[in-house]
Amino acid sequence: MQFTDYLLKKALFRPVKLALDYEFQFEASFEELWLDTLDGQRLHALSFPAAKRAARGVVLYFHGNRDNLQRWGAKHAIFTEMGYDFVAPDYRGYGKSSGEPDEQRFFEDAHLFYQRLLERYPAEQIVLYGRSLGSGIASWLAARFPAKMMILETPFDNIKGLISSHLRQDDLTFEPTLRFPNDEHLAQATMPVLIFHGARDRVVPYASAARLKAGLKPGDLFVTIEGGSHNNLEEFKHYHTILREWLER
Repeated sequence: MQFTDYLLKKALFRPVKLALDYEFQFEASFEELWLDTLDGQRLHALSFPAAKRAARGVVLYFHGNRDNLQRWGAKHAIFTEMGYDFVAPDYRGYGKSSGEPDEQRFFEDAHLFYQRLLERYPAEQIVLYGRSLGSGIASWLAARFPAKMMILETPFDNIKGLISSHLRQDDLTFEPTLRFPNDEHLAQATMPVLIFHGARDRVVPYASAARLKAGLKPGDLFVTIEGGSHNNLEEFKHYHTILREWLER
């Protein structure tokens, strides 16, 4: 069992560390943010201002399981062009953030960043955005704290369901210690929820994401991108059309 948990963590958490003096390369202006945790870790994030003078809100972006903010910071352009500030944290053990990846600590750290944003934005101007692994963190916040909306890109139902979908068997012989129960958290979220998933996603099988439909409320939306895979939804016009409709509400 311990060896299984070790392999699961190695597969799920794929951080790339950065030196503290690493200089990020982006065409847009940005600033680096730091938060100190109660257990002595230091967390790093990037903040990009909206392209328009007056921001209509902020997107709190929780990225996927690989790399660091040099990759994920580039996602700002979609949102800043629509008039939103963009804040993306690096998880513990990723990029310049100290510590080691840990599910419960990820949740606690996300709450710290949410609280920081509340110093500048009312909850009704905060958009929670979770990409793949980040969907587990965004949905945890959405189950507990108010926001304008939550958007999930390529999410899974939970880790057990994700593994089951890959193995194509309903009953696993072990219970993963990592849970990230998006299905449970989604059922508790009161804000509007938008979900995007590619029909050809091989990283998070479509069947895993589709099980989240059961937790959606009237007015929520599950968007299937035909031909979409795990890393190319931004290449589809349908993704941008729906995203803009929601963010311009």
